[in-house]
Amino acid sequence: MEENGKEIVGNDHEETEDINYRGIKAMPFIIGNETFEKLGAIGTLSNLQIYLTLVFNMSRISATTLLNVFNGTTNIATLVGAYLSDTYFGRYKTLGFGSIASLLGLVAIALTATFKNLHPPQCKSGEKCVQGDAGQMSFLLLGFGLMIIGAGGIRPCNLAFGVDQFNPKTESGKRGIDSFFNWYYFTITFAQIVSLTLVVYIQSNVSWAIGLGLPAIFMILSCFLYFVATKMYVKVKPEGSPMTSLVQVVVVSIKKRRESLPARHLFFNYTPPNSINSRLSYTDQFCFLDKAAIITSEDKIEADGSAANPWNLCSMQQVEETKCVLRVIPISLTAIFYHIGVQQQYIVFQALQSDRHLGNSKFQIPAASYVVFAMLGLIFWVPLYDRTIIPFLRRVRKNKGGITILERLGIGIFITILESLVGAIVEDRRRRLALSGGTGPISPMSAMWLVPQLALGGLAEAFNAIGQTEFYYKEFPENMRSVAGAFFFCGGAIANYVYSFLISVVHNTTAGSPSGNWLPEDLNKGRLDYFYYLITLLCAVNFGYFLVCARWYRYKGSGERSNELEMEAKESLHHSA
Repeated sequence: MEENGKEIVGNDHEETEDINYRGIKAMPFIIGNETFEKLGAIGTLSNLQIYLTLVFNMSRISATTLLNVFNGTTNIATLVGAYLSDTYFGRYKTLGFGSIASLLGLVAIALTATFKNLHPPQCKSGEKCVQGDAGQMSFLLLGFGLMIIGAGGIRPCNLAFGVDQFNPKTESGKRGIDSFFNWYYFTITFAQIVSLTLVVYIQSNVSWAIGLGLPAIFMILSCFLYFVATKMYVKVKPEGSPMTSLVQVVVVSIKKRRESLPARHLFFNYTPPNSINSRLSYTDQFCFLDKAAIITSEDKIEADGSAANPWNLCSMQQVEETKCVLRVIPISLTAIFYHIGVQQQYIVFQALQSDRHLGNSKFQIPAASYVVFAMLGLIFWVPLYDRTIIPFLRRVRKNKGGITILERLGIGIFITILESLVGAIVEDRRRRLALSGGTGPISPMSAMWLVPQLALGGLAEAFNAIGQTEFYYKEFPENMRSVAGAFFFCGGAIANYVYSFLISVVHNTTAGSPSGNWLPEDLNKGRLDYFYYLITLLCAVNFGYFLVCARWYRYKGSGERSNELEMEAKESLHHSA
């Protein structure tokens, strides 16, 4: 690690006291950096589809396809960034490089709106629209490419870098980490609200040049806040590819598959002296991997106690770290249908076919702005949860965390069932009112009826989205925290692909059914409520699957099952001691 700019190789137990953890003092710079980065990135991306169609004269299909490729590539880039961070550069350098690349990308996109020769001429009525030439499209794609590089460096590292600033071996450090996750998402959601309202309004109603220039200015402030506190940060030095160790365990366990398991104390138990990973106790899951730590007559051990050939002999510590990663995977699969349940992709179309007037006034709330209500739900809940509910649960349950991570994940998944069910009921009401007394395709139902399901979505995010991130960071080995950051984004990416596939299947399957297409262009002629009921069923199955996985799961290093009774028993024993 690094103290006041000086690197320290690891955070071994004997060296921890030499590291000056700034904790809360470093948070304004890290969270401020991420807030302004989100103001810049979301301020540009949230309205980019409109920009491509209005300014670059692209068709809706072309613009949507380009953005889908951009978003997919961005999520893949997080894995690349995580690998480079954990293996070669460390989180500080990767974040700094990503911030600069993102800034250059935002500047490039803003320039396409500022200078006329960087975008095609505006369409005139009665004339054929001219699309961007090769040079204009190349400059635009250059901006996209730089933003992909920036996101690949920033997304997997920002949370992990924040966690690095707290001492994980002290009670204040552990509580600081828990609060950091909550307040991180609070500020990020606030940035999203500002981007989706103020920045988008300026882009749509004032000027594209100013509206896209603002995100670039936000990114300049983000870089300034990040680099100005350089000497304050604790920086973890990379130890080499963490994936190599996982592969070695699998390969060696296959090589020694015919060996008989010895008594536990006879396993190879070497631990590198400067490893940043915490020492893990033995667990009896995935026992076939234990064979990688069997010492045979052919295995040679160096004078320092390490294996001469790590492709023939692995330590029990390596085996347990591999088990940690394998245990996370079944739980992580629940994120797919969680995201499907929490994403109300048809909410904008429902709002368009509802009465969007604010009270009796003539002002109409933009359909795309209703998603802000989900963010408001998260913003109001996080301070209440962090400052009131968690301290109360700590006192009542005699539990340091107040609530376990898996309990938090489960509550979020359960709320997606309620959210989808409420969405189905509200859509049924909207459709019935539209067919009985609507004006054209517009239902007389107020679009404010959509707020309850959106608020439930925000509540689900407060529990599951924050809980997912905390789960990955705490359960992955410490040298894989950047990979843990990428895991969350990959779950969302897979969910998007599955959701698109599900919509396509439902649309094509119900097109020729007696009840008609569930998802037509005019929602009044479809049965979107049936689709919501289908999502409700899928979320319920997902919740059942989660309960099975949670009962089976064992927290990293605990050696104890993660179900509620046993976790409470463990905490009681700890307090008694």
